[in-house]
Amino acid sequence: MRARRPRWSSVAKVALITGFALLLAACGTSDLPQDALTPAGPTARAQDDLWKLVFPIAVVVFVLVQGLIIFAVIRFRAKGDEVDLPKQVAGNTRLEIAWTIVPALLLLYIAFPTVATIFEQAAEPDEAERVDVTVVGKQYWWEFVYPQSGVVTANEMVIPTGTPVYVQLDGIATYELDDGAEDQASNLVMHSFWVPKLAGKVDFVPGHDDRYVTLEADEPGRYAGQCAEFCGLSHANMKFDVVAVEPAEYDDWIAAQSEEAGQPEDEQLRLGYDLFGANCVACHAVDGHEASVGVRTGPNLTHFASRETFAGGIFENADTEQLKAWIANPQREKPGAQMIPFGSLADEELDALAAYLQSLD
Repeated sequence: MRARRPRWSSVAKVALITGFALLLAACGTSDLPQDALTPAGPTARAQDDLWKLVFPIAVVVFVLVQGLIIFAVIRFRAKGDEVDLPKQVAGNTRLEIAWTIVPALLLLYIAFPTVATIFEQAAEPDEAERVDVTVVGKQYWWEFVYPQSGVVTANEMVIPTGTPVYVQLDGIATYELDDGAEDQASNLVMHSFWVPKLAGKVDFVPGHDDRYVTLEADEPGRYAGQCAEFCGLSHANMKFDVVAVEPAEYDDWIAAQSEEAGQPEDEQLRLGYDLFGANCVACHAVDGHEASVGVRTGPNLTHFASRETFAGGIFENADTEQLKAWIANPQREKPGAQMIPFGSLADEELDALAAYLQSLD
């Protein structure tokens, strides 16, 4: 005869469930970089207001429905050797009317502010009072184009505080090279642009350039962003930052980013300059470099050192050894990276190329 397995007591089960709930709750803190529940701008705040409206209603409905189910399971369960079916009821008109009307009224209550918010956030900000930014999603990094000034940068989108930023998500992104030829900037892969503290997710649709979102930051700071749509091996490594600065500092940044890079005089930097012209200009641009034609297959590196990160926001620009490792073998550092490896470069050449890039501020 098989021994019966000991059954857990109800207290042990409750303790286990409570422990898992507390463990799950411990995964969240108030200072997480991608916390959508701490909005830092009007767009995110309007979306958070809807969440605060809908979530309590959803909790009440959930508790009520689950409570009734649990009550019915316990109250009307079969007892002992009872095998007869209970009396079958075809329906209850009053109950059916009630559970049709009440959800309909709840949906109407939710619908009015939801639709109002949708129309409000779909409205285009006044052109004279906004900053325009075109975002292009690559595998696996972000390009930011400022059409009003012609600035092109990567992985860090700098914006002025207190100013609407009208972001166009460009899934077509054809552009003209310096020699007049046309090139395709966007990989035809789905991405999703998401800055949790500033706005909800908006998808890139390949072949479309009609997706928009308005961002606005209340205070200066760095706001973490992320691709939120699986796009390949390094989807999780496709990060970026929105850097909000005071309007005067933003104007200074635009002026600095609009300047071309100079030609270095230092011997090591000159070697790096020449190596860049011989190996990198097929995919990257450095405005002012005599060999650069403005190609945007890879990030624009004119002001590489002014940014804090590279390779889709996952490595520090100031880390020279990491930069050299990236140049030598990008696929080893970031699976699925599209950049060609340059492991054939000598150590002296890697040192020079990294030094040149880190001088581009």
